[in-house]
Amino acid sequence: MSDKKTVYIGSRKSQLALVQTHHVIDRLKELHGSKYNFELKTLDTVGDRVLNVALSKIGDKGLFTKELEDLMISGDIDIAVHSLKDIPTKFPEGLGLGAITKRENCLDAFIVNASKHRPTCTLAELPEGAIIGSSSLRRVSQLKRAYPHLQFKDIRGNLNTRFEKLEKSGEYDGMILAVAGLERLGWTDRITEIIQPTVSLYAVGQGALGIECRSNDPLIMSLLEPLNDKDTASCCIAERAMLSELEGGCHVPIGVISSIDVERQLITLEGIVLNLDGSRAIRLSHTGPLASCHQVGRELAQQLIEKGAKEILNDLSK
Repeated sequence: MSDKKTVYIGSRKSQLALVQTHHVIDRLKELHGSKYNFELKTLDTVGDRVLNVALSKIGDKGLFTKELEDLMISGDIDIAVHSLKDIPTKFPEGLGLGAITKRENCLDAFIVNASKHRPTCTLAELPEGAIIGSSSLRRVSQLKRAYPHLQFKDIRGNLNTRFEKLEKSGEYDGMILAVAGLERLGWTDRITEIIQPTVSLYAVGQGALGIECRSNDPLIMSLLEPLNDKDTASCCIAERAMLSELEGGCHVPIGVISSIDVERQLITLEGIVLNLDGSRAIRLSHTGPLASCHQVGRELAQQLIEKGAKEILNDLSK
């Protein structure tokens, strides 16, 4: 009989979620495998089960996280691995982030329907009225500004399901997905075009994994600490502070880009708030001390609010 303590890790059942969780488990085994067993538990969340309603219409309270959080609170699991962009900025009491992993490519990608268009056809080259699949108001709002000749239609499901809808239904001319997810699944050969920040800022936390745990569990926190990437965490803390101050959720038209000047120990954050059709947009940049990354995020949010961001967001909820 092994006297190793077992640590239980929760994940959604989608292929991408499992790839991301197994990546974290492999790292934990490398670091702590001599003393601990790491066991996986999986489930479906509301966001996985309800596929016939747009994410923005279901609500914004942990669509991909709540069931896993309930298991942590009850003690059935110790850790949950999420795409950081799916984690609300407010945690249930007793839970928090134990680590933010090193950020991968945080941009969005366009995947063309190669049965309807040539495989290298970009967004700009698509014909008038072409239909693009996206479940993100942030992406749609920004892309409507850049490509007013295109139409957008909700597309839900995990990445496998979305590719099936793209390739078999014939109703989409292409779709937008995060580059990081495609990289993790080894599907970068399917990318037609990477969308640059000049066209569309990415989601808060995009490209990083957030590892959630009980905040009053020092043992689990200590196991996760080596997985935390300091620079990524600083950027994502600033981004999430901006989002929280704006009182925006994961499924509203708010985009961001952040960078660190290591030599000068500064962090620069750029944010955008849009209305649904992209006709109104406020985009600002703010730089401050890296050590005060949370405050830099809040200050940028206040600057956006002064320029009218709150009015845009309030109109969305009407």
